[in-house]
Amino acid sequence: MRYFDYLTPEQESDIFHYLPTEFSNRDDKELLAYAVGAALYMPAIRPTIADDIINQKIKGLVSLVIDLEDAIGDNQLQLAEQNLCDTIAKLHSYITIGLLHPSALPLIFVRVRSAEQLEKLLILLSDHLSLITGFVFPKFTPTSGEAYFRILEDYNTGKPSNAPILYGMPILETPDVIFRESRLSTLLDIQALLMKYKAYVLNVRIGATDFSSIFGLRRNPDMTIYDIGVLRDCVTDIINIFGREGNSFVISGPVWEYFKSDRVLKPQLRTTPFKEEMGQDGLKLRMSFLDRSVDGLIREVAYDKENGIIGKTIIHPTHLRPVQSLYVVTHEEYSDAVSIIANSQGDHGVMKSKYENKMNEIKPHLNWSNRIMSRSKIFGVLHEKHNFTCLLAETERATALV
Repeated sequence: MRYFDYLTPEQESDIFHYLPTEFSNRDDKELLAYAVGAALYMPAIRPTIADDIINQKIKGLVSLVIDLEDAIGDNQLQLAEQNLCDTIAKLHSYITIGLLHPSALPLIFVRVRSAEQLEKLLILLSDHLSLITGFVFPKFTPTSGEAYFRILEDYNTGKPSNAPILYGMPILETPDVIFRESRLSTLLDIQALLMKYKAYVLNVRIGATDFSSIFGLRRNPDMTIYDIGVLRDCVTDIINIFGREGNSFVISGPVWEYFKSDRVLKPQLRTTPFKEEMGQDGLKLRMSFLDRSVDGLIREVAYDKENGIIGKTIIHPTHLRPVQSLYVVTHEEYSDAVSIIANSQGDHGVMKSKYENKMNEIKPHLNWSNRIMSRSKIFGVLHEKHNFTCLLAETERATALV
């Protein structure tokens, strides 16, 4: 699997200074943590998941979460579990008979409801667990989390040596995380738990929808999660605890739930980057994003990135490519990171950047540089003077031709 693999060689050559790296669920955890990226959620009850993958119906699909929790009604749970097993078995059969190459399989995760269901699924899926990258743990608390990760550790320590590791991705979304009086102690308890099982923690995910529900809130398409004070404060504390140097957890951003709406406030995408890159075609592309409320998504992802968040929960396929495009490293970022790392042996303390528009301080910017290099391996590096709008335009053209 590789990001943007649907582009033609000519498009790749025009766009990328450094192509995204291929990966699978057998790669190192540090690489996979970034590779989760924009993770598309699908209800486990959906009968066409396997066929959608083999037919490449969803362009840009790299990581997939098959949901057994909120997307499934209580009365449908048994049917959803059976459909999940059928889906994974069908994918396995497609690979066995050669209809699906293993390299075309996205990273697959399953969002479970409880530790008991996790144990059940490990048995039901035992013959095909090699196709799964991990499990998503909702409503994560220190108590429920201990049960989840103990089961995961037991599996991984006893699995066949040639089987890939199964990872866990906790979702922080419970009242004790967002309530101010309990937040710090809860986050520190979760931090201690995740450090204990760090070898199996792939992402820390933020469940802003559940947080919003507690207060009867719902952001409109003109706002980001950072515009809602009570949520912004909580997200800030999550980043403070889990994003600091020494912990090095990859934190994934909350879902953007709009794909069409009536606008209230001024559009949030500047005309200039689109017009300079593509002229009138760029302006048409910009309008298509405004019509789908993607400008709000782009703005929120920009805030995510500035706050150190990598990746996002996705509930609509049209959101995949904008999010993925925004996480591609710019040539300027890459040049700065390479220079800082290359000069981190003690001979320099500060240097002017290659672009001659900033000063790069070696020690303070080294951690940032390492994160940029990790991102560049997964999402690639743009050519000089290109930005995400160029990549968006090419992906729109590539998918329109399919």
